[in-house]
Amino acid sequence: MTMRSRVREIVEARWFHAGILTLILVNALLLGVETSPEIMAAHGPLLHLVDMSVLAVFVVELSLRIFAHRLRFFRDPWNWFDLVIVGIALLPASGPFAVLRMLRVLRVLRLLSVIPTLRHVVTGLFKAMPGMASISFLVALLLYVSAVMATNLFRNSAPQHFGDIMSSLFTLFQIMTGDSWGAIAKTVMAEQPAAWIFFVCFILTSTFIALNLFIAVAVEALEHDSGDQDDELRPDKGLGDPVMAELRALRAEVAELRRDQENARRPEQDQPASNR
Repeated sequence: MTMRSRVREIVEARWFHAGILTLILVNALLLGVETSPEIMAAHGPLLHLVDMSVLAVFVVELSLRIFAHRLRFFRDPWNWFDLVIVGIALLPASGPFAVLRMLRVLRVLRLLSVIPTLRHVVTGLFKAMPGMASISFLVALLLYVSAVMATNLFRNSAPQHFGDIMSSLFTLFQIMTGDSWGAIAKTVMAEQPAAWIFFVCFILTSTFIALNLFIAVAVEALEHDSGDQDDELRPDKGLGDPVMAELRALRAEVAELRRDQENARRPEQDQPASNR
């Protein structure tokens, strides 16, 4: 067995993945602990050493995976994701790159590439992007039309909320998220009692219909991705697999033996009873 094969067995072993997952969780805990000034004042050097050790392990892990898989490593988008996350952590934490030290928290996102179920969810969401883009355009169009109407209708009644187009856009977005929309509506209704019609129609259209379309598109994409994965795992999909080829060959041989046995029995069954 070559050195590359041994390294490949190591990086593909379950214990190796479990160890990397544990280190990512430890790193996430450290990043949260480092936000405490009291803990950093007491144990700052130790925490920094542990952080650098975890980063060194990540670098060694990526190096081993590149050595084991060579060019195939760069064909997987998730491997590029890991490279970027670890590469950002390697940038100097002083000088013009000091602000990038805040991006160390992105190392926690490596959980997305390590845990298969999370990768499945993220892949499904990316596949739903075209549909979500269309719905986003629909929501933006709805917001703009409603903002123009609200500015013209309620500018004098509530100038702090609908005094201009930008204020109306922000207020309607706030209403769409369900934040204090009742107080805003009551402020306008104190001057214009019939204003409830506009707010009810807007909430029904934006919150109960448009926003739920995002969930529908995401769920459909996840179900479609699950169906694709199930199809790939079906036995009849792996036509080039040696094991499946052997099974098909064995089935063909068994069927041929059964036909030979049936052909051998037929002459005996066709003979007259007197000749037996």
